[in-house]
Amino acid sequence: MSSVSPGRVVGIIVGAVAILAIGLYGPVTLLGPLPPATVTAMAPSTGAAEATVAAMPADGANAVVISPAGAEPDAAVLSTSGIAEAVPIGGSAKIITLLVALDAKPLTAGEAGDAVPILAADFAAYAEYGRQDVRVLQVSPGDTWSYSDVVRAVALASSNNHADTLARFAFGSVDAYVAAANAWLAEEGYDSVTVADATGLSGDNVGTATDMARLAARAVADPALASVYAGETSGSSARSIPDSSAHLADAGVRGLSRSFTDEAGLCLLFTTTVGEGDDTATVTGAFLRMPDYETLDPAVVGLRDSLAGGIGPVEVIAAGQPYATISTPWGATARAVAAVSKSQSGLDGAGGDVSLDIPPVTTATEGATIGRVTVATPGGDVSAPLQIDRTIRDPGVFWRLMNPVPVIEALIESAD
Repeated sequence: MSSVSPGRVVGIIVGAVAILAIGLYGPVTLLGPLPPATVTAMAPSTGAAEATVAAMPADGANAVVISPAGAEPDAAVLSTSGIAEAVPIGGSAKIITLLVALDAKPLTAGEAGDAVPILAADFAAYAEYGRQDVRVLQVSPGDTWSYSDVVRAVALASSNNHADTLARFAFGSVDAYVAAANAWLAEEGYDSVTVADATGLSGDNVGTATDMARLAARAVADPALASVYAGETSGSSARSIPDSSAHLADAGVRGLSRSFTDEAGLCLLFTTTVGEGDDTATVTGAFLRMPDYETLDPAVVGLRDSLAGGIGPVEVIAAGQPYATISTPWGATARAVAAVSKSQSGLDGAGGDVSLDIPPVTTATEGATIGRVTVATPGGDVSAPLQIDRTIRDPGVFWRLMNPVPVIEALIESAD
């Protein structure tokens, strides 16, 4: 029997390996998955249009929020300027007194509500605030006011003695009100706001303009307060109460609270409606620590004018707008474009940061949906599907056979 030479053994092994390699090479390269295309976001990453710019004053601490019609009090911040930190809020604190009292003791719009007796403490507060020369409305021991008239006295006349009366009526004492109000503010997410009394006369009543604007929007959305600010009364028994915050009514602005203290300066909470028909929104603002009326009033009117007519739809995402290029290892290229147009109100439709969600692409037919684009705006995220603008085909047998490495890498990647 003849023996097999070492050279023959080596040859058999090499041949077997070659046959095995060839046997695997073909199926792997011809049938294996293709490597994914490279997706590159296109610059600039911004939306298709700019929103209306709110004209904001440089002085003070200021914020305006916007609520689409029917969406109050879900107000989004539209613009801010000046001091961002919490500042003394003056008589604007009475908005909180109203909201917290109405939360504890609801009042139906257009109804007189419970009878509120004027007690000795209420008359003493009237006399003391009168000596301090701050806003009061006359009361007498033994008087009885309706709940709605007390609310009107605080909301419209900014009466300090009635703010204390309201706090006592709802919570038993001013101190109990302060504790309840601070708990309510924390629970409702107004983290910057702290109250020390029901009137706002203390400099320890503080908050940011943004939170105060949000609270003002909440007041506008409350049916009982909306009725009061609209000038509605509860019937023939309603008392005559002056409106101390209506001085900008001719400019289309409804004042909600206007006050001055040494610590807070001149403060105004206000609201206005912009747009027409279905494209309307409520804009509510807080201008705090303003130096004088010569600064405050033109700033409010200027803001109102800058927003007039700016509510119409603005195209944030335009159909066909490219957001990314797609390049395959075999040289095919295409673009990811928006499949549809998306618009928002002109007041909150400015395009901000763009994010893309495009899963791995290998082959795709023109017009196929391959992902989504999301544009951040002040009014919320706007999203639309992305489609490919040209067909990407399989590169074919020759490319696969000549480029085994990326194909094998794709196979390994798919097995992970």
